[in-house]
Amino acid sequence: MLTFSEAEILHTVASFVWPMLRIGSLFISIPVFSGQPVPARIRLILALAMTWLVTPLLPAPPPFELFTYPGLMIAIHQVFIGILSGFFLRMVFAAVVFGGQAIAYGMGLGFASMVDPQTGVQVPVVAQFYMMLTTLLFLATDGHLLLIEILVDSFRTIPVSLNGISHAGIWSLMAWSSRIFAGGVWMALPVMLGLLLVNIGFGVATRAAPQLNVFAVGFVVSILLGLWLIWLTLPVMSSQFSGLLDDSYRALSGTLGM
Repeated sequence: MLTFSEAEILHTVASFVWPMLRIGSLFISIPVFSGQPVPARIRLILALAMTWLVTPLLPAPPPFELFTYPGLMIAIHQVFIGILSGFFLRMVFAAVVFGGQAIAYGMGLGFASMVDPQTGVQVPVVAQFYMMLTTLLFLATDGHLLLIEILVDSFRTIPVSLNGISHAGIWSLMAWSSRIFAGGVWMALPVMLGLLLVNIGFGVATRAAPQLNVFAVGFVVSILLGLWLIWLTLPVMSSQFSGLLDDSYRALSGTLGM
């Protein structure tokens, strides 16, 4: 008859719970899967299944009980690592929304907004269009699988222990967060530049012919030209998003010590 002591049971439970906290936290912050359309039950099932597959490949957990102060600190480190891994990609999609909002305001479509299913807040329709396009591109290139692979590899560089992410890794995250604004402006720059030239042209025309109703003509021209520029610059925007996504993966790998 097999017998198990209380310490052995707690050790077995801890060896499963600590990795599950890191993996489950990823599904809280990763784009697409953390949105409202994906039920929490589905995220929980994915986290449990992935933990069940990964746990036999991990090194032995530290000799601490789960319901102790060291066990609590280990759990906090695992949650922080998981959320941080998904937060890098969150910043990439935030740059896309920022660029779409800049284009929408330049076109005069800032008032046309809809609810973003990812965040539950209202964003301009242009930003939502870019968000849907980049989401499909993210899934088509298996970006979510690459992020999961990086997280699983992080158990080798940052094992389950009392040591979490270093201060240098946290500072690198804070430094890389500036890419939200730089990446968003870089994505929206071609369209914004074209709209700026049109507005300058209408300003010159207004000075030459004050009787011209620039508001009646310029609003329609700005929208039509903006839509044409969006269609024209879609390949450029897609390549810029891919480059920003690659930079986020490299920054995340450096933060996790890979």
